[in-house]
Amino acid sequence: MTTSIANPLQIELPARGGLADTLFDRASGFPDRPMLSRQVDGQWRDMSAAEVRDEVAALAKGLIAHGVRAGDRVGLLSGNRHEWTLLDYAIWTAGAVTVPIYPSSSAEQASLILADSGCVACVVDDSAHAAMVEDLRAAPGGPAELAHVWCFDGGALDRLRSAGAEVPDSAVEERRAGVAPDDPATIVYTSGTTGPPKGCVLTHGNFLAETRAVEASLPALFEPEADGTPPSTLLFLPLAHVFGRMVQVVVIHSGARLGHTDSVGSLIADLGGFRPTFLLAVPYVFEKIHATARKGTSGLRRRIFDAATETAIAYSRAVDAGGPGPLLRLRRRVFDALVYRKLTGALGGRCRRVISGGGALDTRLLHFYRGTGLEVYEGYGLTETTAAVLANTPGRVRPGTVGDPLPGVEVRLAEDGEILVRGGPVFTRYWNRPEATEAAFVDGWFATGDLGEIDGDGYVSITGRKKEILVTAGGKNVAPVPAEERVCAHPLVEQCMLVGDGRSFVTALITLEPDELARWKQENGYGPEDPRGGLDADPALRAEVQKAVDAANAAVSRAESIREFRILPEQFSVENETLTPTLKLRRSRIAGRYSEAIEEMYTKR
Repeated sequence: MTTSIANPLQIELPARGGLADTLFDRASGFPDRPMLSRQVDGQWRDMSAAEVRDEVAALAKGLIAHGVRAGDRVGLLSGNRHEWTLLDYAIWTAGAVTVPIYPSSSAEQASLILADSGCVACVVDDSAHAAMVEDLRAAPGGPAELAHVWCFDGGALDRLRSAGAEVPDSAVEERRAGVAPDDPATIVYTSGTTGPPKGCVLTHGNFLAETRAVEASLPALFEPEADGTPPSTLLFLPLAHVFGRMVQVVVIHSGARLGHTDSVGSLIADLGGFRPTFLLAVPYVFEKIHATARKGTSGLRRRIFDAATETAIAYSRAVDAGGPGPLLRLRRRVFDALVYRKLTGALGGRCRRVISGGGALDTRLLHFYRGTGLEVYEGYGLTETTAAVLANTPGRVRPGTVGDPLPGVEVRLAEDGEILVRGGPVFTRYWNRPEATEAAFVDGWFATGDLGEIDGDGYVSITGRKKEILVTAGGKNVAPVPAEERVCAHPLVEQCMLVGDGRSFVTALITLEPDELARWKQENGYGPEDPRGGLDADPALRAEVQKAVDAANAAVSRAESIREFRILPEQFSVENETLTPTLKLRRSRIAGRYSEAIEEMYTKR
């Protein structure tokens, strides 16, 4: 088995300057080209590169006027909106460091981040968050260095522009010129699935290395359409997450057009209006789009949709196995007219390429999208690697893997199978955490905590999370994620978490997809208001969920199989702290919250 691979294409970085320089250079070279788009009265309105530059410079002056110095940290607690990007680049233009905070963060979490990073100012989106941060600032032991709180909805941009009106242009140019690639650009706090969040220091050089690697690997993303339509994408990933932030930086750097939306609920409508040429998203979004499309069908239309799904999957798999036969090609043409064109139309009608990251995309779902005619590329990365370091790229696609290294990145496997990486996008330290920094590296390689395999062709597969491996009482190592994904492939299942560490066998906690459950209840004699709490005991419902469990068990040994499960009366969510803001399972919190249900599964048998 291969244990190390590298992409020898080196990425040359500038010896001086930072991320803001890209925006200013774009504005100088292409002042009239659209850079950002925002919704005004339900319509998308473009901001030219020159307009964005002038706005960023004015906001940077306001920060300088308020005493923000080079190297100071400024918090940004907001959902996605074009002001987020303007402020981010203004902070960089002023030589300061952005500290993003998820808008779903609790007061305790926000206080920890603001205090640990030593933020001197914080910009929030609405009055509720402004009140929360003001309370934190006034509380004993609160963020001691926090001097300013500005609110987008409360006129933050106008206040900053007004404050900086007398600051000369030379002050901004001096700050921007003083930034070096090795200087911190941002401190991104990890979501803390296994403990308190750590502040990951990412430099301007880290982002520049990542950006140039993505552009070199996926150049087609940034080419105009045949009709001259400029490349564009709609950003719905949270900008507080490194994946969303990377998308922002890459799009600005490449000269494409960037739109923002803060609601997955309105995503389909926003996609239809914005009409992006490419998309980057986490697996949950691709699952949601498919589930939403299926939810809108019933009876014969449901059967047609399911048949179209299976045909797309079969077609994609056949592409990798010598090519589809004439009958499969005919079936695909039929379903293209009936189903696939409507789906791609829901994405705006111009999207041809999608990139999935931030977690494993179910292989069947990947094949489905690819079978409909979309180019699908799956990648892998972490906060500490400035998003992607591995990716499937044109001509190098193998479903079920996360591809091979991006340019300038090296990967090798430790003796226990842990994935180790090094290269330009890899961070060098955690903020104020020297012990954690030292523990994160092995002889100069960042230890990702993920387990993997490298096949003979250099494709990397993620086999599990080192700290998530379940070791049963019989000594069997069980990687939970593959089985969880197979269970979740059933339309009725929303989420699944395996249990079994130190136990005699493996069990599962399962939640149900609300709309599919409503349909099932209607078909099985339940009223819409009947509580969900007792449904775990319904034989018909358990039989249906058992099909999902059986599908997962078919792929593993008896020792790894799920012997018992519980259907929970609620969803895992950010609100009940069972999911991180990036929708990863908080396994220890889930185990604690549902400890009684877990114990029942083991005492029942």
